[in-house]
Amino acid sequence: MHDISALLLELGAVVLGVSLLGLIAHRVGISPIPLMLLAGLLVGAGSSIDLDAAEPFIEPAAEIGVLLLLLMLGLEFTAGELGQSLKRHSTSGAIDFGLNASAGFLVGLMLGMPWQAALALAGITWVSSSGIIARLLDDLGRVANRETPAVLSILVIEDIAMAIFLPILIAVLTGAAWWQALGAVALALAAVTTILVASQRASGGIRWLLSHPSDEQVLLRLFGITLIVAGLTQMLGASAAVGAFLVGIAVPPSIAERARAILGPLRDLFAAIFFLSFGLPIVPADLLPVLPAALLLAVVTAATKMLTGWLAAKRDGVLVKGRLRAGATLIARGEFSIIIAALAVGAGYPELGPLAACYVLILAIVGPILARFIVRAPRRDAALA
Repeated sequence: MHDISALLLELGAVVLGVSLLGLIAHRVGISPIPLMLLAGLLVGAGSSIDLDAAEPFIEPAAEIGVLLLLLMLGLEFTAGELGQSLKRHSTSGAIDFGLNASAGFLVGLMLGMPWQAALALAGITWVSSSGIIARLLDDLGRVANRETPAVLSILVIEDIAMAIFLPILIAVLTGAAWWQALGAVALALAAVTTILVASQRASGGIRWLLSHPSDEQVLLRLFGITLIVAGLTQMLGASAAVGAFLVGIAVPPSIAERARAILGPLRDLFAAIFFLSFGLPIVPADLLPVLPAALLLAVVTAATKMLTGWLAAKRDGVLVKGRLRAGATLIARGEFSIIIAALAVGAGYPELGPLAACYVLILAIVGPILARFIVRAPRRDAALA
């Protein structure tokens, strides 16, 4: 009974806290993401505040928050739109990898890291945060902007590419045989291909499942489908976020608007917990020694992401303001970068832990702020730029 009361008290304080942060962000006119990330850092591992009772709930709730963010983003688009955008932006994806991964790799070598650790740092600097960017686009009212399909294409290409990169990285870090990495890559690619094909052919079945007069039934069915598809995608070696995004893509447009209205409050709750949880395991004192290196890395790779977004949006014929918005939106790093750092630390490269945490925290905070203020465009510009 004591454990339950402690859990409820801590969760209640967390929810009320993120509510206050959201109110402050609304008054100031910025996304609440930076405030929630800072709050997680302030009440996390390095503070005197104890959230041990709530931790068993917060961790899975944060994972669900990412899935709901990507599901809601997928509901804004159709399989045809996604397919065309991915084909058009294959070159943009290659440029994204070339600019951002190489920057991390070279900086890692400059810092004296072994090439294996530098390869992990390349992955950390390469991948933008799908979760943060999905919420940011919604907060800033830019989901329908001309540059947004280019941004989403980059995110999806990155998440799919992680299915190839992670098995290779694990093999390099652990000294595994090349054929083991190759087998893992093949399995992950098969999973992604299956999910992509299924998302384009599942609209009829999903329409039948979600065509129910009860909002409760629509919520439970869509949420359940998303969790199952995301779990299968993760189990097969790809990103669960990709699975959730593709479920949203597969929902027919005739149902998508209703689904967004039903899922909105649930998304907001779990997404808030995700952003707060991001800083909880970070000890602020560990960040000070690596702050100069993290700042150098952040400046370099913020510039390379800006260039990535600029070129991708230009490919879609977007004007200058939209290209700037696309680049700034892509700056935030997040969940995948932390996963890569954890793999490297577990494989015997502890120096990457504090550096990655400091780097990700800087860009997860600076990215949304820069995206908000880089172009103070009027609403009519969204249809043109």
